Amino acid sequence: MKTSKRVLTALVGAALTFGATSAYAATTLKLSHNHNRDHAVHKAMAAMAKEVKELTDGDVRIRIYPDAQLGTQRESMELMQNGALEMVKTNAAELEAFAPDYAVFNLPYLFRDQAHYFNVKEGEIGEEILASSRDSGFVGVTYYNAGARSFYTSKPINTPEDLKGMKIRVQPSPSAINMVNALGGSPTPLAYGELYTALQQGVVDAAENNIPSFSLSRHSEVSKYFSLDEHTMVPDVLVISTKAYDALSEENREHLKTAAINSMELMKALWAESEQKERARAEKMGVEFVSPNKTAFVEAVQPIYENIESNNPDLHSLVERIKAVQ
Repeated sequence: MKTSKRVLTALVGAALTFGATSAYAATTLKLSHNHNRDHAVHKAMAAMAKEVKELTDGDVRIRIYPDAQLGTQRESMELMQNGALEMVKTNAAELEAFAPDYAVFNLPYLFRDQAHYFNVKEGEIGEEILASSRDSGFVGVTYYNAGARSFYTSKPINTPEDLKGMKIRVQPSPSAINMVNALGGSPTPLAYGELYTALQQGVVDAAENNIPSFSLSRHSEVSKYFSLDEHTMVPDVLVISTKAYDALSEENREHLKTAAINSMELMKALWAESEQKERARAEKMGVEFVSPNKTAFVEAVQPIYENIESNNPDLHSLVERIKAVQ
């Protein structure tokens, strides 16, 4: 792992050297993410990069590195904190380890529907959460819709009883782990890049994600049942190191925010199109989409909220504020 990180740092350093010797002394922000170029979020960020260049008259440029070229989400976050990267597209589950307010996005069935979810993350609460990681060396710029997450495996999941005893891959989020425990499964944190083989070889029995990620990662080849329990809505988050952000002029920070918000809106349309397309693709591969009993799932996770109310007053307060959003 240490050797891998040294190689990644060397590669990023080489990119920095190349940029420093170019004829035009623009500010170049390197952005790492783990999706391929066909993914909706890559297309949204590419549009943002183009708009940033236009709005700043070329003073700020964003160079995107897709396909985990510069490491996993966690490795990219570490590179950013070490100053070797400026921007990372990650997700709220990963960020819970850096700023506890992100935990709300990982709580099951907190959002009433998609409209409630959008109103929270695009309003005052969402902006507060984006700013909450400054002490960890970065701030959030915007959110990208990543749909609702559901379970998929080799059998239909209709109630929490169907998950009992199953090894379920989760993101490295305490909230995600607590949710699977509450539902009777055995949470198994695992790197996303290892999941296809883990499902294929039975290292894990199930996983949970959104429909496009399920299809584009080819997990539909090894898991033929996708149960639409829609337990969480976990956004992707675009973050920038505070060092890089503070080095921008106030005007260019505003241009970056404008372009990021526009790309967030574009992402909504791209996501809806991608979700429909990838569901159809999965169905052609023999995947059955199951409509489970959501009420049973909602009831099963209520002890999570009771525990938060008793033991985490700050998170409980944030949860109540979110519930109050119209």
